Amino acid sequence: MTTSLAPAGPPVTVAGQLGAPEAAARAARLETLLGDPHDPANPHGIAALAEADSRRTPPAATEELLAGARLGAEFVPAGDGGRLTRADLLAQVLRPVFRRDVALGFGYGITSLFAAAPVWAEGGPEQRAELAAVLLGGGRASIVHHELAHANGILRDEFTAEPEPAGYRLGGSKDVILNAARSGAYVVYARTAPARGPRSHSVFLLGTDAIADARAAGRLTHLPRVPMNGMRGGLFSGLRFEDFPLPGNALVGAEGQGVALALRTFQVNRCLIPSLAVAAADTVLHSAVRAVTEGRTAPLARRWHKPLAGVFADLLAADSMATVSLRALGLLPEHVNVLAAAVKYVVPDMIREDLEELAGVLGGHGYVRGDAQYGALDKLVRDLPVAGLGHAGTAACQAVIVPQLRTLAERSWFRMPEPPPGLFGGGAQLPALDYRQLGIAGGDDFLAATLVGAADRLGGARSFGGQMAALAELADGFVGELRELRTRCAALPAGRATQAGPGVAVLADRYALVLAAASVLGIWEAQDGSDAFLADPAWAVLALTRIGSRLGIAVPDLPEGCLAQVLDELIRRHLAGRSYDLDGTELIR
Repeated sequence: MTTSLAPAGPPVTVAGQLGAPEAAARAARLETLLGDPHDPANPHGIAALAEADSRRTPPAATEELLAGARLGAEFVPAGDGGRLTRADLLAQVLRPVFRRDVALGFGYGITSLFAAAPVWAEGGPEQRAELAAVLLGGGRASIVHHELAHANGILRDEFTAEPEPAGYRLGGSKDVILNAARSGAYVVYARTAPARGPRSHSVFLLGTDAIADARAAGRLTHLPRVPMNGMRGGLFSGLRFEDFPLPGNALVGAEGQGVALALRTFQVNRCLIPSLAVAAADTVLHSAVRAVTEGRTAPLARRWHKPLAGVFADLLAADSMATVSLRALGLLPEHVNVLAAAVKYVVPDMIREDLEELAGVLGGHGYVRGDAQYGALDKLVRDLPVAGLGHAGTAACQAVIVPQLRTLAERSWFRMPEPPPGLFGGGAQLPALDYRQLGIAGGDDFLAATLVGAADRLGGARSFGGQMAALAELADGFVGELRELRTRCAALPAGRATQAGPGVAVLADRYALVLAAASVLGIWEAQDGSDAFLADPAWAVLALTRIGSRLGIAVPDLPEGCLAQVLDELIRRHLAGRSYDLDGTELIR
């Protein structure tokens, strides 16, 4: 059986300030406005942001700069007066912020999009207009999560909204909410049914007027700021609502739709966070290269070749996976659910491992807190777990993948057609992100089809020898891993796959790494030659070798010159002030 993978409709052509060139221009403008991150005198640089962090206060001057640049417009769909079209373009615009400070990116910005997502998916015209006005005016929106299993501080506790004839009564307390004390809107996932189940929660929008009314009536209390073990800066505090009446029109979508809305809209969050984490790690890699090259005329010491080139290859692999998932949100919105969950925990885990390697390169430099040249490592080590919601985030992603494994094995792997080529080609005109089209049904895997197709096309390359032969061998190795996964996953119990025991999580982990490998092959094959380095197989060979080593599958020895090619590009980009992602963006320095 073969299932069609058609795009989500005709491509949306965006005009004015909303297309790819304009997004690149806005990203470049932010780079310029934020200035050299390594300049100790820069009020928006790493040192200044770290100083604000140590005081547990948001960086007021930098937030004012972002407000002046109308960053909030990036989180509002174009149809509602904002600039949001494609998710990959949004990530491109936000990367300058995250290169400097993950906490800044969360504190001023991206969590407003996470909060707004249910309104963009199911909100009525008045709700959309109300929330758009807050964000376009420079305000923020806070997401008030419902309680999840494996809950940490952010995901612990929840609100209840008891139905009554005129609407609902909101009550409850939650200690850890990002921007609770300074948001102009709350999007609340509240329990509306006492029993556990898929219809236990609903979503409510509380705008500026509703918040003011609750405070004036003594129904809303702001709880003290909460110090977090990771991301700091005075961003987290709590809320308590006491028997606050909500009108019926505060309900977003239908009653009982909260869980379904979370499953649909969290896909965007799960794709965006890894892409922005790549930007943050980019700064650390530049710091590491600076530490071992600055002021030296001798060639780079051999002991640094493998870790630096390897981390560079990992960032390209992580960016490949994140970029594919972001593009798929618009192109194949009904088929992204499993991929979004996979990218959300593969990429942060990969970056955590990379930071450990870079710590070895930086040595004592890496843990000088607030240092303008090298302080990015220490800050990202602390911020990354909070950005990814820690173990709770990983568990939630595994909970999406695990129930789909048997279905994927039986109906999708080695059966699905390959996705449209625009998924991998950087210059393709893609449909805009439409939250209303996002699906949560599993069972389709377009990246597995990409892996199989790429391996078939590389079949004749073994006779070429060198890097092409290694690439073909690696592709075959990952196809072999997919076949093994098909056998093991098809044998899982029908119904609740979690009945197979904790070992099923290992299958999910292995499958997610196979998707990472497929993304690398898809991005490499789509190169048009305009970037000679990305068109060459060296980076893909090194990236796939490292992914294969994480899986424990047999990988070929690196061909002669492969590591040197990647290392040469690493040094070239550092000297030219270009980013270590797929775009190779020109940076301010």
